[in-house]
Amino acid sequence: MRSPVLFIFSIVFALVQLAGIELKKPNVLLIAVDDLNDWVGCLGGHPQTVTPNIDRLAERGILFSNAHCQGTMCNPSRISLLWGRRPSSTGFYDNRYPILKEPEFLKQHVNLPAHFVANGYTTLSSGKIFHTGRYFQVEGPRAGQWRKGFDVKVHSSPKNKWHGIWDFGPQDYAEPKFTDHITATWVADQLRKESEKPFLLACGFYRPHVPFFPPRRVYDSFKDVKLPQVAEDDWDDIPDAAHKVSMSNPKIPVHDWMKQENRWSLAVHAYLASIRWTDEQVGRVLDALDKGPHAKNTIVVLFSDHGYHLGEKQRWSKFSLWERTTRVPLIISVPDGINGRCEHPVELLSIYPTLIDLCGLSENPKLEGVSLQPLLKNPESKWKHVAISTLGQNNHAIRDKRWRYIRYADGTEELYDHQNDPNEWKNLAKVKVEPTHQKVINRLKKQLPKINAPQRGG
Repeated sequence: MRSPVLFIFSIVFALVQLAGIELKKPNVLLIAVDDLNDWVGCLGGHPQTVTPNIDRLAERGILFSNAHCQGTMCNPSRISLLWGRRPSSTGFYDNRYPILKEPEFLKQHVNLPAHFVANGYTTLSSGKIFHTGRYFQVEGPRAGQWRKGFDVKVHSSPKNKWHGIWDFGPQDYAEPKFTDHITATWVADQLRKESEKPFLLACGFYRPHVPFFPPRRVYDSFKDVKLPQVAEDDWDDIPDAAHKVSMSNPKIPVHDWMKQENRWSLAVHAYLASIRWTDEQVGRVLDALDKGPHAKNTIVVLFSDHGYHLGEKQRWSKFSLWERTTRVPLIISVPDGINGRCEHPVELLSIYPTLIDLCGLSENPKLEGVSLQPLLKNPESKWKHVAISTLGQNNHAIRDKRWRYIRYADGTEELYDHQNDPNEWKNLAKVKVEPTHQKVINRLKKQLPKINAPQRGG
């Protein structure tokens, strides 16, 4: 239901327009968190999660509890979100091939900040928003995943098996020198300034991306961490294609090794602490917004580029088509808008067209996502759309309100009933398929992308 304040504002806005007076468009604060799964208080993904600041943002906006990324690693996910196209349409499927190598694509498609500039906005950015390249008018610090000269390695990794960035544990240098603290400080400073033009301000936090390096104060606040639930026979009923696709990156830890070396709980501990550390930085940014001149005219969008496995399905990192990787936090808070929780399946691909609607910008006809504006007015509105995630050419997962359907390039399938199997332990497409389950498969199969572009870069 539309709030009375929002209704009155709409009337006032219409009257002002009739009088020939132009109101200032709303500002946008975009907060991106790297590698954050549903271990957020308001999503209930882990009982020891501490995220009071993300939770308070959810309380004043719409929490999309069934939101999913389109690419299950950083580069394809961020390209999809910021250019408004699916990985299956762009051919950007992995992290190895930067979009900067495709000048023709860049000429033919307008990214999110460029579209805002064309509509009279100032655009600013700090931290990690795009995977590669800088596309904002004002670029603040992008301090990076490592704090060179400060971060100290905690764990040695097996030779030639782990990527060197895989590490986890506390760090002891001054907190203002941490990369995400630097980002939050710069963004907070911008929010305290007056602005003649409306702005799009993007704030990209690295943690909890590896290395999981929180300050010792935050790390020591967690005791006796609880491990996620893992089924020992989880891989027995999934097709060979799932093994190949999910293990396509050889430089991530193997779950059996993490258990044998007693590093599982240490990594979970550091991940939880990294989330809490990032939440503190989110709080600093929100405080600056609330106390500054733009508090009543700024839309806030918080999202993660993809989820993350910490042993679930005997996997680590992302690079899968299961719930743990595709599901992400997504919160949209509109000034004088309603608050609530939406359980419909939605996509990060929708952020671009949603902001066009909310800010009254010109249309971009090449966008493939659908606006979430109807759900921002009423989270329980009828919704016919599904969420589609892609990993490599012609490998897709489709999520509706209850079911996850996965189809691989070789035609093999997985089906999970989230009403009865939230951990995705029983593949209903592996055994003799029940007629009711076959109907679900047939229905969701129709939603598979019709385009499966070749992978760029070979």
